Amino acid sequence: MKYKLTLLLLVLVVTITSAQEKKWTLQECVTYAVENNLSVEQFELDLENTKIEKSDAFGDMLPNLNASNSYSSNTGFSINPTNNAPTNSTAFNMNASLSSNVTLFNGLRNMNRLNRAKLNAIASQYRLEDLKDDIRLNVANAYLQVLSNKESLKVARAQYAVTEQDLKRTKELVDSGVVPKGDLLEIEATAANQEQQIVNGESRVLISRINLSQLLQITDYRNFDVVDEAFNITPSNVLDNSAKDIFNKALTFRNDIKFSESNVALAEKDLKIAKGAIYPTLSGFVNYGTRYSDATTLPGGVTPSFEEQLWIFDGISYGAQLNVPVFNGFSTKNGIKRAKIQLEKSKLQFKQDKLDLESNIQQAYVDVKTFLKAYEAAEKTLEARRLAYNYSKERFDVGLMNAFDFSQAQSRVDNAEADVVRTKYDYIFRLKILEFYFGIPISLN
Repeated sequence: MKYKLTLLLLVLVVTITSAQEKKWTLQECVTYAVENNLSVEQFELDLENTKIEKSDAFGDMLPNLNASNSYSSNTGFSINPTNNAPTNSTAFNMNASLSSNVTLFNGLRNMNRLNRAKLNAIASQYRLEDLKDDIRLNVANAYLQVLSNKESLKVARAQYAVTEQDLKRTKELVDSGVVPKGDLLEIEATAANQEQQIVNGESRVLISRINLSQLLQITDYRNFDVVDEAFNITPSNVLDNSAKDIFNKALTFRNDIKFSESNVALAEKDLKIAKGAIYPTLSGFVNYGTRYSDATTLPGGVTPSFEEQLWIFDGISYGAQLNVPVFNGFSTKNGIKRAKIQLEKSKLQFKQDKLDLESNIQQAYVDVKTFLKAYEAAEKTLEARRLAYNYSKERFDVGLMNAFDFSQAQSRVDNAEADVVRTKYDYIFRLKILEFYFGIPISLN
């Protein structure tokens, strides 16, 4: 028993430790965010509503069927249901009927409502997928921000480690009287500044992790972390295409464009439905009814039984009804006008959405090229700063440079390394946006 309890505790500890040590990849973050986002769940419920709307529209095209039954008892003055003569007796009456109505023609409004419901279901699906696209981009941006802050923190710690070595050597030189104590104070100030940068870097990493976990709606901020990955900048094939080519391709699959286009089709259906109200409505009906009364007396004084009365007094009526709209206070006319205005607004919004997409792609295209050049320039600057730093360090070690000038050389290297990290992830994110517009799923591979 003791062995089993120990084994159980060991498994529990390993499970908890594994859960705490789990680190998320970008793909895991994107998938989790899409599957657990509250807005996505709301949009999915809206999509379910459109299915009900389609069922309603289809049901309007079918005949209805209604049954009714009534029971009554009269005491005192009443009308005899047999001969319609006044009577002052007590009678029990029952009436039953079955009726059905069907719309034969109403300006094709029922058909247009059904088609509109189908279009609305498609539009809701596009809207849902567009929301998922936005979530993927937001998660990718937040994920890359965590990686960028982590890499900046690593750089800051590496810089501090180098400064600690310089600080140790400088103390030895001061103790031996080779360099003045002011140089030591300058190095100590540099070390203190770098310690502050490390603290700020740790804070930025924590905040960016919290921001990402909030996008994923994960509340365990303390244990949430992402996989530590390093990414090399490689040319992308997407830049082999012009911004115009990327835009033309985006028009064929972007969910926001499809949703906007669907809204135009919906507005066109709404206009047809509004115009259908000016046409006459033709409907057909059929009714079946029967009755029973214990006051019923046939010629000869015979009182038929309950079953006999149901057969004797049953009857069927059927026919058609035509309603012609003549005047309804301008409601039909104004409804058509409003539908036309909404159609024009939908068309204008569709044009605006395409213009916005083209503008965003043009901006993303320029950003990718700009940040690639900025990253390449930052790398060249860092290489030059490192060479200058190494030269300064050699001079400082032999006493040919004071600590202030040496710390300035080191500060320039620190800034150059920070620029490399910043421009690197700026370029990666802009590239992912451009690839996303081109139809390439978000991935850091």
